Amino acid sequence: MAKIVCVLYPDPVTGFPPQYARTSLPALDGYPGGQTLPTPEGLDFTPGELVGSVSGELGLREFLESRGHTLVVTSDKEGPDSELDRELADADVVISQPFWPAYLTAERIARAPKLKLALTAGIGSDHVDLDAAIARGITVAEVTYSNSISVAEHAVMQILALVRNYLPSHKIAAEGGWNIADCVSHAYDLEGMDVGVIAAGRIGQAVLRRLKPFGVRLHYTDKRRLPREVEEELGLTFHASAQELARNIDVVSIHAPLHPETQNLFDEKLLATMRPGSYIVNTARAQIVDRDAIVRALESGQLAGYAGDVWYPQPAPADHPWRTMAHNGMTPHISGTTLTAQARYAAGTREILEDWLKGTPIREEYLIVDGGRLAGTGAASYTAGEKAEEKTAEKG
Repeated sequence: MAKIVCVLYPDPVTGFPPQYARTSLPALDGYPGGQTLPTPEGLDFTPGELVGSVSGELGLREFLESRGHTLVVTSDKEGPDSELDRELADADVVISQPFWPAYLTAERIARAPKLKLALTAGIGSDHVDLDAAIARGITVAEVTYSNSISVAEHAVMQILALVRNYLPSHKIAAEGGWNIADCVSHAYDLEGMDVGVIAAGRIGQAVLRRLKPFGVRLHYTDKRRLPREVEEELGLTFHASAQELARNIDVVSIHAPLHPETQNLFDEKLLATMRPGSYIVNTARAQIVDRDAIVRALESGQLAGYAGDVWYPQPAPADHPWRTMAHNGMTPHISGTTLTAQARYAAGTREILEDWLKGTPIREEYLIVDGGRLAGTGAASYTAGEKAEEKTAEKG
């Protein structure tokens, strides 16, 4: 029998809603590109309910305990005496989310001799040390595409919120004011602007497709150039590097994975090459930008706005400067954990567990590391970091 440790974010401060705003979710036939939605043998939760927090348990308890397995669910993941660290010693499976990541470092993996599966409920597994997982023969899997469109919608929302100065304007209205001049003195139309994405994987392409009707000029950079027909369909301008793209756009949306080439990519030097009054939206990873350089660029006016939902560390400390910097539209890491997305990634988590517990193959598209081997054709020629980049780039 297996022991599964599941790390989820805490329950609502005000308690679970007595009723949900909507009583059903739209039915999807599949994901763009043809991948099917998760197909578990069953579900023990109602899609549309909050299952991503501790008490929701991803709807897994009845399924696992009825088969004799042990499920431990916690939000306590930091520090040597955290519940996660105490439970790791005999854990077979660790489930985590990108929004409340259980950082499976090499040190933690070394203290988990029985660990065989690191599962991300959602997409993005860079909180797992892939080299350590490979060395130990651990499988690393995630629910590919389950919340890609959720993140893309969030990014488009934040672009519009920044450019139109929505959040300060709403604050004025909520506080009883009618300061029209104050609202519009920092507001513009998105139409006619140059908008670019860093990495045109699943999320990046979804952002481009959603922005096309706004009458903007679309740009992108990626290690793998998109097919010509896609470029022509969307009217895309390709740039060979992030540096080239940055100096030719008004708005940039970041969707790249975090690895040595992208860490601190948007530093003081790169920010200085951007058009004065540019905007950045980052729903990828916080460390792709230089934290303090972003604050200074907003103060100087080099940036007109910065938004996103990724921070480092997560959760961010109360005194993190991005909470209070000028012209920010930051949110907690929520873009991929809407109630809609939760239904998909909880179902995908159960599908992966069903297969793993039965010893049957996990879907190839879910695999990052397969029993200690990098997943995918020709994986032996990749380093762990490069393979993580490739898998993440496929999704955005």
